[in-house]
Amino acid sequence: MEFTSYTFSLIFTILVIGGLIAYTLWSWRKRSTPVSSNKITLDRHQQNPILSPQTHKEWEIAGTFNPAAMIDDEGRTHVLYRAIGADGVSRLGYASSEDGANFETSDYPVFSLKNPRMAHIPQVTVVKQYNPVMYPSGGSWGGCEDPRMVKIGDKIYVTFNAFDGWDHVRIAVISLPEKKFKKGHWDWSQPFMISPAGEVNKNWVLFPEKIDGKFAILHSISPEVQIDYANYLEEFSDGKRNIKSKFGQKAPRETWDTWVRGAGPPPVKTDKGWLVLYHAMDKKDPHIGYKLGALLLDLNNPKKVIARSPAPILTPEQWYENDWKAGVVYACGAVVKAGVLSVYYGGGDKHTCVAQTELAPLLDWLIQYGKV
Repeated sequence: MEFTSYTFSLIFTILVIGGLIAYTLWSWRKRSTPVSSNKITLDRHQQNPILSPQTHKEWEIAGTFNPAAMIDDEGRTHVLYRAIGADGVSRLGYASSEDGANFETSDYPVFSLKNPRMAHIPQVTVVKQYNPVMYPSGGSWGGCEDPRMVKIGDKIYVTFNAFDGWDHVRIAVISLPEKKFKKGHWDWSQPFMISPAGEVNKNWVLFPEKIDGKFAILHSISPEVQIDYANYLEEFSDGKRNIKSKFGQKAPRETWDTWVRGAGPPPVKTDKGWLVLYHAMDKKDPHIGYKLGALLLDLNNPKKVIARSPAPILTPEQWYENDWKAGVVYACGAVVKAGVLSVYYGGGDKHTCVAQTELAPLLDWLIQYGKV
């Protein structure tokens, strides 16, 4: 067969037409792909877990997890993590890092809750037998659990779960001037409760800035976003005021987040809205405890949900997320540095880990695919 210019032209035309057809089919397939396949997931740091129990520290020998996080004006990352000791008590440990991954840790706990039921009364020593099977709240029978941390003005505020058995799970608040915090002078304010007695409450977080001149407390995202406000957090200190919160769902959702459990880290302010990471369970994966999702709330009306992630952004898959309590990623801290969102989370109720993603693509993905 003789290859003439006509033959080459014909072959070229066929290839171009075929390419156009293939591109059209690919584009159509991409547009028609179910939303769930258009996913953004967090990238785990290669050094995970970044904190693990230290055998020479009895106060954190059973767990170092569920970390609060904050970046200061110099770019240093500060972490408060839940530490479980050999005595089964949860306390707060401290760590800091220049790069957000290599941390220097405290030799001793930086905060201990003397008596969860009566925070302002010194505790009379009571000997309890530590049994993580009997006391399954992350493996401890009492103390301060799952801290969240924000800087408002010149103070660091921390919310945490004051746990003393399942008949006493309340939200407590402590604060410390930032100058003292950065110097390691741990003379925290007297803790006080903002949730009522006789109710089980967890996952309450403070917005990192005042809204309309008031402190804003996000205390539930299910069945709807619920926020209470206070001129001063000390309004709760005498016990006369507390926040009534509704939590639950009328029926399971038909999405990956079948059961929405609660907020993770404090909201992150972005130009697209308040980014709220949250914990949820999926009935299709009953062996998995918690996955991590994302909400976007309106900046001016944060009770309004703009978008919800159509798929989880972090699922417990690594060994350190299944080491003690299988199938758990539990985020309590999130910071943004140079456009990168770093999420600090507990793996398996034992280790502290970090996972990251660029913030802008995450927000674009939420807005494009997370319509509510």
